[in-house]
Order: sequence, then C-alpha cells, then structure tokens
Amino acid sequence: MEIRNVGKSGLRVSAIGLGCNNFGMIDIESARKVVHRALDSGITLFDTADIYGNRGGSESQLGEILGPRRKDIVLATKFGMAMDGEGVKVGASRRYIMQAVEDSLTRLKTDWIDLYQLHQPDPNNTPLEETLEALSDLIRAGKVRYIGCSNLKAWAVTDAWWIARERHLNGFISAQDEYSLLVRDIEKELIPALEAKGMGLLPYFPLASGLLTGKYTHGGEVPQGTRMALMKRLADRFMSDANWAVVDKLAGFCAARGRSMLELAFSWLLSHRALSSVIAGATKPEQIDANAKAGGWKLSTEDLAEIGKITAR
Repeated sequence: MEIRNVGKSGLRVSAIGLGCNNFGMIDIESARKVVHRALDSGITLFDTADIYGNRGGSESQLGEILGPRRKDIVLATKFGMAMDGEGVKVGASRRYIMQAVEDSLTRLKTDWIDLYQLHQPDPNNTPLEETLEALSDLIRAGKVRYIGCSNLKAWAVTDAWWIARERHLNGFISAQDEYSLLVRDIEKELIPALEAKGMGLLPYFPLASGLLTGKYTHGGEVPQGTRMALMKRLADRFMSDANWAVVDKLAGFCAARGRSMLELAFSWLLSHRALSSVIAGATKPEQIDANAKAGGWKLSTEDLAEIGKITAR
C-alpha cells in the first residue's frame, strides 16, 4: 500500500482509505470483518464522523472494534452537522466544539483524534477565527493532532488559511470533498486553492455512489440491495443520460486496456498531485480487497488526456 503525506503536513496516510459511513448501519460483526481486512490490507486511514450511523453509531462501533489496534491507524472524524433535533448540538462555535470532541473521544474510546474535520460550513455563521482558535486549543491540549475541513467553498478554505497564518493558529491541512470521474466541479477553484496552500485532498464518493464500479449496466435492472436500489435520490442524481454516456465510453476505454472501472476510478484520482487518499466505503471484506488493489494503474499522459476528453462537461 502506497503511503502519502496529507498536503505539506507531516501526517502520512494510505493512498486508499476506509470510509466508515456504513458503520452503525451494519451490524458490529460485519463492521469488525471490514476493519480487520482493512488493517490486513495496509489501509491506515479510517474516516468517520460523529453523525454517521444514526448520530454516533459509526464512532461507537469503531471504538469497540479497534482496541489495541487504535495506535496503528490514522483516525479521522468530523463535527459540525446536527447531532440533535433541537439545533443545540451543531455548528463550529467554541462552545460546541469543546463538547463535540469529548463526545467523539468517548465513543471512539481513544485519547486523541489524528484528523479532526469541520464537516460543513457552520449554519450559525460562527466566524472562522473562533473555530480555528478552538481547534488550535485542542491540538495544544493533545486531544487532536491535525485539523481539516469538508464541503467548504474555495474562498472559505483560502480565508481560513490566511486567518491561521495571521493569528499564528493551526490551519487546515486537508479538505474532504466530492470528486470523481463524473463529478469534477472542484477542479475549477478548490483544487487550485488546495495546491496553492499546500493542503491535501481527500475525495469522497470516488465511485459516484457505485456507478463507476461496473456493477450497473445502462438500461439494465438495478441490482437489489445496492445503494442505487435503496436510495432513489442517488439513482435520480447519478443515473442520468449524460452520466451514462460518459460511463459507456469509460467502459470501452477500460476494456481496450484489460482494466476494470474500479481501477480507472481510483487510479485517475491518485494521479492528481493534490490527492492524499481515496476514501472508499465498504460493507464486506471482499470490497476491501478490491479497493486496496485498485489504485496501482499508472496512467500515461496520453491516457489522462483521453479520459479528460471523455469526461469533459
């Protein structure tokens, strides 16, 4: 497993990470098998969030499963989305951050979080200065080692970088955002900002909710039990005529080279210099095996140019 730095920081993670958003939704024994297979495969980045698994379920399962192996991984979690229905446990204020981190540490059964990420822009519009000051205090207290952000606009990421520099605070080392062969919006502004500020990209939904796995066919019946079958909003979003036109061409590209769509999706992402780790979810150990091997295709300049033409919108 290739190991990469997260941006220009000293944090090093596996090129393929494990997204734990399914934990808390699947039973703990199934989650345990996935975690153990990931550890055996050399995956070191485990990414979760307080909200995953019906508010706390994912972190709780990880805390139960990891035990002494906690020290062997880079544990990333997030805060900021609503953890109650009253609008109290939400946001990025100092008051809430200090509570949220203690709740996550308790569920995860650990003394520290390697990468603590702001999950979304604060709906209460807390100034970034307050958020960064609180997070820097957590780093000084030893409860957090690095901080990152997710789903922020490029201007907000840049603003946070300047605030941290001017106030001598710890800054975000990473940004976690949606990015795949089918969703390339962040290329225009966010990725150039990350490269300019030395931050690492951690893409989620790298397989476009499964459309890039090769298990779906254009015009075919959606397999039962899959994400697209269970979540109509995802099927409506991703299974568009425009996306299928791209997927069909990418399938031909892969077939001509004896490769799989999974290999293409991961290897294309890993070809970007800003990318630190591809976060891929799994509910079965076999998916871990496939994910761990999928990033080894070294795409040529010609390959990347052709892929660019196919996926351009």
